Amino acid sequence: QVQLVESGGGLVQAGGSLRLSCVASGRTFSMYGVGWFRQAPGKEREFVVAQSWNGGNTYANSVKGRFTISRDNAKNTVYLQMNSLRPEDTAVYYCVATRPETAFSKLIRGEYDYWGQGTQVTVSS
Repeated sequence: QVQLVESGGGLVQAGGSLRLSCVASGRTFSMYGVGWFRQAPGKEREFVVAQSWNGGNTYANSVKGRFTISRDNAKNTVYLQMNSLRPEDTAVYYCVATRPETAFSKLIRGEYDYWGQGTQVTVSS
């Protein structure tokens, strides 16, 4: 079982930056696919970014060029650097992960195996 704990959310003005962190338990975390989803009030949860165990990244068009995912396997931590934030980025951001045997495409489709409790990001105009 893997537990994911996010942090780093907060209130920021439009154009600002935030870095979210997600610390995972588990000894084989380096082999997991990881990613971030978000959910705004009254909207469905949507895909933000995913990274395969070997570093391949897939970004939603809405965040491409502004957000960057990275991971430090030694620290079992995934990061989401968010730059040039917009009010429409306001949402609860969830860290997600899939087991090594789960197809990476499933993570992108929202079929992940593990998820955190979420961290609130609010961007003011």
